[in-house]
Amino acid sequence: MTGDEILTVAEVAVELRCSKAHVYNAIAGKVDGVCPLPAISMGRRKLVRRGALEQWKRMNECGGGPKMAHRQRSTPSDA
Repeated sequence: MTGDEILTVAEVAVELRCSKAHVYNAIAGKVDGVCPLPAISMGRRKLVRRGALEQWKRMNECGGGPKMAHRQRSTPSDA
């Protein structure tokens, strides 16, 4: 395998043992505690380079990636 191999979201999901929806969330940066997964956008389709996936896994393996800010839901104030 080379770093230039292109993977589909389904292939990434199989490798990470998660759902395709979770991979899409990782690409969009919506997964707390990990940095966004780099992807190539072709319209609505997302593709991931093998090298980018391997680097992303190493970065997030020990929690070394930049943490995403915890999203807070806005609630109406009582004031």
